[in-house]
Amino acid sequence: MDAITLLKNDHKTVEALFKRFEKAGDSAYTEKRAIVDQIIEQLSIHAAIEEQIFYPAARSMVPATEDLALESLEEHHIVKWVLSELEGLDPRAERFDAKVTVLIENVRHHVEEEQTEFFPKVRDALSRTALGDLGDRLAEAKKTAPTHPHPRSPDAPPANGVVGAIAGVVDRVSDNVSGVAQGGLAVGQELVSRIMGTKKPASSPTGSSLARSTAKTTRATATAGGRGTAAAARTARSGVAATAGAARAGTKSTATAARKAVGTATTAAKQATKSTARTAKASAAKTTRSAKSAVSKTAAAAKR
Repeated sequence: MDAITLLKNDHKTVEALFKRFEKAGDSAYTEKRAIVDQIIEQLSIHAAIEEQIFYPAARSMVPATEDLALESLEEHHIVKWVLSELEGLDPRAERFDAKVTVLIENVRHHVEEEQTEFFPKVRDALSRTALGDLGDRLAEAKKTAPTHPHPRSPDAPPANGVVGAIAGVVDRVSDNVSGVAQGGLAVGQELVSRIMGTKKPASSPTGSSLARSTAKTTRATATAGGRGTAAAARTARSGVAATAGAARAGTKSTATAARKAVGTATTAAKQATKSTARTAKASAAKTTRSAKSAVSKTAAAAKR
């Protein structure tokens, strides 16, 4: 992709974000914060690669763009100051919308001048190959460019190249740290919500795309771990319940068997007792009859 096309695509991306902000409702604070965070990131990266690569190349190869490049640097400077103020401003603040509106007006003016005056001069002066090479350098620079505004940093070579590279590394480390912190906070909020029985949603991640992505990854990883722990707990509870159930079943079975054994023994004892009683009665009756017979015989003998 050639340099002019790449920069115009950046302009289109930012303009789409501007329109989203303008359509957002007055009380859409979370949505506005998210949109402005994206605007800050996109404009910070775009301004950095123009200042580090495009403007110096244009001034060097296309002398007719000298004044346009200098004016563009000043416009960038103003935009970066507004971006830096918006970074820490609550979207509910009374001047939040006003600052974004002024930012949008300034950037649209800047874009119009670049696309109608600056870019045509560069395209006319450079070959397709030169524009392609310049586009490759811009695309590569976007990977490490600062994701936050740095209005106090130098914006012209050679200092801006060195400072910009350092700022890019620092910004990405900061974005990662912020993402991890926000992801952890979201998990904590969800845990408290579950404990308290409330339905309050965890706060949405803010900041650059890297910060938001890291926050989502951190939150998803922690949530997955929590689900694994919960599943293990459920399995353990299930095992305990199964063991307890088996124990209860075993106890019931043993008790039933014991009751049956006692019943059987009792029945046998009763039967034995009855049999013994019958035998004793029969024996007593026989003895009684024998005694009576003996008495009768003795009496008869005595009479004779």
